[in-house]
Amino acid sequence: MKIHYFQRYHGKENVATANTMLLLSRLYSYSSDKFFRFLKSEYFADSFEPEIVFKLQEKSLDSVPDATITQEGFKIVVETKLKDWFYTDQLMRHLKSFGDEKNKVMITLATEPMAEEKLVDFETQLKTYNENQVHPVIHINTTFEAMANAINEVIDDRDYEMQDVLDDYLQYCYSDGLILGSDSWRYLRMQLAGTTFDFNMANHVYYDNAERGFRAHDYLGLYKRKSVRAIGKVCARITAIETETGVHYVPEFGEITEERKHLIAKSMENGDSHGYNLRTIEHRYFFVEKFYETDFKKITPGGSMGTRIFDLPQLLGTDDIPETEQVAKLLAEKSWS
Repeated sequence: MKIHYFQRYHGKENVATANTMLLLSRLYSYSSDKFFRFLKSEYFADSFEPEIVFKLQEKSLDSVPDATITQEGFKIVVETKLKDWFYTDQLMRHLKSFGDEKNKVMITLATEPMAEEKLVDFETQLKTYNENQVHPVIHINTTFEAMANAINEVIDDRDYEMQDVLDDYLQYCYSDGLILGSDSWRYLRMQLAGTTFDFNMANHVYYDNAERGFRAHDYLGLYKRKSVRAIGKVCARITAIETETGVHYVPEFGEITEERKHLIAKSMENGDSHGYNLRTIEHRYFFVEKFYETDFKKITPGGSMGTRIFDLPQLLGTDDIPETEQVAKLLAEKSWS
């Protein structure tokens, strides 16, 4: 059974705060360099020295913000909401949490961005407040998903431990409704498929242990020999496990059809041939419309040892994603590191 890094309690704001702080502290513990790269790329213009203190519910003069991240000359105040339930009066009181730090940042974190009218009201009052400050307070309004995406940008596929932590955080966010709607159309998830590549290509299906977390993605890429060799658009996602009364199926996306049941049975046989237990260990089956060949090369030394998420609009330079076959052709002209 998978051990989760992040506790699961539905609808609890303090748990969402604690889990997000745990994610940031795990990143800092794993690599202070990557933690500061995350801060620098997403929030700051300058880098900082280590020795950060993570605190929950630190009392200030007039209020108790959900969390703070502190070091000499540097402080972040975090206010978390499950929805856009921010109030300017409360946020203004949180400003008293700051001292004479050179770098001061208030993060308002929720499932969705703050409403424009509310954001303008708070930032207008913050601007007036900053006129009397030697070092102004920077306000960052962000979401759970955006924070996870920013961390994903500073770690790579060889950061196995942090990838596992981030995947579990995303799984927690999805299960507790902290990521609303879906930007899945943007994402291509690369999976290792050296051994099963021919089977995946021929049957337009990929299988993976169901305990592994993942973020929603519309596109699946198959990696082998230092390149993403094929991509397909996901049309269904089903978990399956053999029980005493037969195979138990759970549709996560798309329908359970006789054809897909047949492909799951074939996948279990394929797993047997490679020594993989797809029968008594629950697996997730990703069905694609069709896998199209491509050659999206990794140009840095060493092969990839884990999954990787690619933002297609960023890669292709457009929000208008073309048909999958055309995406495959465009990716063959690009590379990644």
